[in-house]
Amino acid sequence: MSNNSETLEMMEITIQTNDSSKLWFPVIGEETQALLNHLGLPDEESRTRIQNEAIEVIQRCVPPGSLRGSKTGLVIGYVQSGKTMSFTTVAALACDNGYRMVIVIGGTKTNLLKQSNDRLKKDLRLDTRSDRKWKYVENPRGDKRQNIQSTLDAWHDPSVPEDERQIALLTVMKQSDHLQHLNNLLGNMNLEGVPVLIIDDEADQAGLNNKVNQGAMSTIYRHLIELRQLLPHHSFLQYTATPQAPLLINIVDVLSPDFAEALTPGADYSGGKEFFLDNPILIKTIPGSEIPTQDNQVIDPPETFLFAMMLFYLGVAAGYIKDKGRGNRSMMVHPSQKIAPHGEYFHWVRQMNNQWKKILGQDANDPARIDLLASFNKAYRDLVRTVGDLPLFDQLVDVLPRAINQTNIQQVNTAGGKTPTIDWKNEYAHILVGGQAMDRGFTVEGLTVTYMPRGAGVGNADTLQQRARFFGYKRSYLGYCRVFLEQDVKDAFINYVEHEENIRQQLKIYRGKPLFEWKRAFFLDNALKPTRGDVLDLPLMTGGFSDDWYVPNYPHDSDEDAINKNREVVNTFWSQLTALNEKIFGKISVNKHLFASDIPLTYTFEQLIVKFRTTHPSDSQRFTGLMLQVQHYLEQNPNELCDIYLMDKGKLRLRTISKNIGRLNLFQGRSHSTDPDKYPGDRQIVVKDKLTIQIHKLNLQVEAEERDIHNVSVIAIWVPQKMEHDWVSQNQGSVM
Repeated sequence: MSNNSETLEMMEITIQTNDSSKLWFPVIGEETQALLNHLGLPDEESRTRIQNEAIEVIQRCVPPGSLRGSKTGLVIGYVQSGKTMSFTTVAALACDNGYRMVIVIGGTKTNLLKQSNDRLKKDLRLDTRSDRKWKYVENPRGDKRQNIQSTLDAWHDPSVPEDERQIALLTVMKQSDHLQHLNNLLGNMNLEGVPVLIIDDEADQAGLNNKVNQGAMSTIYRHLIELRQLLPHHSFLQYTATPQAPLLINIVDVLSPDFAEALTPGADYSGGKEFFLDNPILIKTIPGSEIPTQDNQVIDPPETFLFAMMLFYLGVAAGYIKDKGRGNRSMMVHPSQKIAPHGEYFHWVRQMNNQWKKILGQDANDPARIDLLASFNKAYRDLVRTVGDLPLFDQLVDVLPRAINQTNIQQVNTAGGKTPTIDWKNEYAHILVGGQAMDRGFTVEGLTVTYMPRGAGVGNADTLQQRARFFGYKRSYLGYCRVFLEQDVKDAFINYVEHEENIRQQLKIYRGKPLFEWKRAFFLDNALKPTRGDVLDLPLMTGGFSDDWYVPNYPHDSDEDAINKNREVVNTFWSQLTALNEKIFGKISVNKHLFASDIPLTYTFEQLIVKFRTTHPSDSQRFTGLMLQVQHYLEQNPNELCDIYLMDKGKLRLRTISKNIGRLNLFQGRSHSTDPDKYPGDRQIVVKDKLTIQIHKLNLQVEAEERDIHNVSVIAIWVPQKMEHDWVSQNQGSVM
């Protein structure tokens, strides 16, 4: 590295920071700079973004100069957004900063591992570079022990020049046998003082403990735990686009992340927002009559399927005219997880392919040809709404026979044994029919048309999102894209967009903070579950307040410190309000309350709601969900007002927590008097269209514990319908 010292010193200065959560300050050396130069990024902004985000990740890993230690980090991208580029850059930074081994745990299938390995070798230039900076081993076994050990020993050999020391780069399939071979290899090596970076690609898949509720360890999870135990100095980075499972596993789990980083996609990325919110014209609904089920046998190719194929072939024809067939154009048909239906759709594609080629070869006056072109023209009119420079229809018709004839039609599943690998270079156009093999991690080059005649399954949000292979860097040809979905799946994707952004926004707020401090709560439509239940040993609560009260049930479960703190918060807040009036319901003094009207909700949220402590899991989960709703509404309506009531002018009311019920019955009921001004009950002390807070001060008698708790401040909150929102909440307790 003879020419590197000056560069390293300069780059070190540029990334200094006062953020104490960053454990060390990496340098950007020759390896990282060469990688970024090789990637061919479109502009300096892209280069800076990828570089800086990789630095943010590695700064939270165990410093390479430490003797021991471990960290777990979660790195979140969008589906098809460039996560591989991120972890390759992190690996290059590890190389520049003294890490001696990088382990990449790839896909669960051979084709996905190959896809990942090919990309890694290409980006790091392993087959073309003149030096031997990386000692690359795929799915290592025991026969590689001496080779890898000598690579690590060279770091202590003064006769080996610094710039000739190698980094061991091991890639392994996330599969039991391969992980066991890796562990056997490492178990026979001296790894003391060896800083290691582990990258778990698609980390929410397969590696988490799906036997946690049985009090056991699933096989791959056990191998990952053993791997980490073999490495005295390592950082474990979990890369995924669907972080729900890693975020919701128990925070005492070894794979629960200590920190999280959310990656930013490039300007050309098109994800859920672009498809489902900004350009809903790109989304087409498959009617229920065309969705194959046990009760609805679809015998002939559905109309929407034929329409989707026509849209695709017109796009292929346009590609031949405008781009001379450079790049790729693809259609993905995703009918089911099961293999049998794939054959049916594959047969239909081949059938229509042959039929359309034959008809287009007929005389111009042939009735069948005229009818077919009329159908294609209908698809053309749909495309022309979103493609500004679409060639004329007659021009596309001239090229349609070529577009149809030269399209590769292929099943992508294990029907023939191994899942086939797609040769993207041999053909410009592809129609791929498959299921699970085209879900998570599978990259479809130039994907324009997606046809997915299947339901949402069991409704796991992360599983659903991983089917969105139609997301990606598509802005330049977004107008050619169409996605055909069943209505419920379409609605689920629309709901997922907000859920995804809500999680990312919350994690950005917690950047630099210990992740265990983050309250596990986020927006999610109640029709969906965040993830599979077999990896979660802590229950989830779903909810959403709408024209309803939040009322705590267990304030007596709070410790003395929380009770004192809440009393102080309430008293301070109330004393600072100036618009105090007296409102009387009925004639007796117990029915008189003080109230403050039209108080800024932002102020109330920050000074009362956020500061108020709830400790019982049930109360806490509901209260956290309520705070999410209020915060979200305030983001759109920052000038919203609310009303505050000090019940019974702040006099201490007596409430008994009975043995049988065990929870608080907070509200005083309505008066049974015949007086026309009779008291309507606490529940009615509310302004229906505004958030309303009642402050209650109580003396509690807890029968089961035979104790009294004095001067307990409790708040009840009315949430109007306009603030309605579904959420999921989980109580993680404390690691302290």
